[in-house]
Amino acid sequence: MNKQEALFTYCLRLADTSLIHGQRIAEWCGHGPFLEEDLALTNISLDLIGRASALYKYAAEVEGKGKTEDDLAFFRNEREFYNLLISELPKGDFAYTISRAFFMSAFDYLYYSELLKSNDETLAGIAAKSLKEITYHLRHTSTWMERLGDGTEESNKRLQDAVNDQYRYTGEMFEMDEVEELMAKEGIGVDAKALLPKWEKMIDETFAKSTITKPENVVMQSGSRKGLHTENLGYILAIMQSLPRAYPEAKW
Repeated sequence: MNKQEALFTYCLRLADTSLIHGQRIAEWCGHGPFLEEDLALTNISLDLIGRASALYKYAAEVEGKGKTEDDLAFFRNEREFYNLLISELPKGDFAYTISRAFFMSAFDYLYYSELLKSNDETLAGIAAKSLKEITYHLRHTSTWMERLGDGTEESNKRLQDAVNDQYRYTGEMFEMDEVEELMAKEGIGVDAKALLPKWEKMIDETFAKSTITKPENVVMQSGSRKGLHTENLGYILAIMQSLPRAYPEAKW
């Protein structure tokens, strides 16, 4: 694998995770627990999809085959997607959505803070814009973690159940393979493995404030870097890609 191929795959991975997570949160549009939160979740979804669009556009430029960001988002199949598994898990209840968004926002905050230092000007620029949005995402989800965890017996139970189910998917965020290693070595990408101690510290601090117990003896799940996914991704893509595939020549 050469540098150009690695960069293309690297951009796809970041874009796919943002897109699928954004699509999941978008399912709350019109269904939020109250109006202000409905709007907040919708805005977070738009931030994620906007980030994905910028990354897909750059990935298409890097590949150099005349594709657009829409081609990469809507005309690839399940095994060609590289989003983190946690992003494709079912929508679940409000606590489930907040827990996942908190785990991912904490990681994104650390990751894009490092990507800001990339010697690739385009990625550094995307990171700069994204980091402003991620800072809000992290603050918002952290606050809700505390409200739900230290709220009623029911809200605490729902949040604990969500954490117990999702925590096994968090280890994948810190995996490094040939692509990740090459990008980090070239000063383009991020050494995700080095972020784990800082992420765990953030998680532990919020768990303590939320009276949530950290799962132990967890067997971490992975496979997305090889295009292996849970059954959930197929359903997401079937919905998300149906219109563009039905009318591939349409201009939006």
